[in-house]
Amino acid sequence: MVNAWSLAYEALYGDMDKTYPIIKMKLRPKTMKISDKTLTLLKNFSNINQSILFKQGKELRTISVMKNILAEATINEELPKDFGIYDLGQFLNGLSLHNSPELDFANDNHVVIKEGKMRSKYFFADSNVIITPPDKEMTLPSEDVSFELRTEQLDKLLKAAAIYQLPDLSVVGGDGVVKVLIRDKKNDTSNDFSITVGETGYNFTFNFKVENIKILPGSYHVTCSQKNISKFIHKNQDLVYFIALEPDSTFE
Repeated sequence: MVNAWSLAYEALYGDMDKTYPIIKMKLRPKTMKISDKTLTLLKNFSNINQSILFKQGKELRTISVMKNILAEATINEELPKDFGIYDLGQFLNGLSLHNSPELDFANDNHVVIKEGKMRSKYFFADSNVIITPPDKEMTLPSEDVSFELRTEQLDKLLKAAAIYQLPDLSVVGGDGVVKVLIRDKKNDTSNDFSITVGETGYNFTFNFKVENIKILPGSYHVTCSQKNISKFIHKNQDLVYFIALEPDSTFE
């Protein structure tokens, strides 16, 4: 006999005589370790912006305070939550106090860095004080010049800039070839250093400040847009940089 109580129960919870499957919820782990590869990447990001807003998942993004350098990477680790770090360099130095630290994100306002008998409590920063990249996906407005830049070429260019104390890196097209040139563009009698990296049918000069080439060592596929933006895609890991060109860049 069906009574009012059983009808109400079935309305709320289903048929009392029916067996329902048990749904198991997969909880996101609250602890993690950071690989050496990711630590190296974060050290590079700290040179672009001392602060960073970590987002839940596997993607890392940062942008310089002047908003002329943006970096994006995908890591192997999965971050369990969103959190901000105001001084990324200090945070990474704190991790170096440990050999193989574990990060515990069980608390809302801080992370516990632990290993054996050692513990460090590091408080999160308010996201409002951190300059963050736009949420939308970054794309180039045009792709006018592309070339490959190998590890040893990039190393030589940056080394030449340091040796000769030159502030400018220019991608120059003319006479059928593309050259990457280290120079002082304001001084016609300055020393310079160049490497030919490709061929072209255009005439152009895309100027960068050497100080803005804050990229990890490696080989890159480089694309420049006449809209004064460039894209550096790392050939061996999921890492991309967007770097602004100087306003005096030209493309014909």
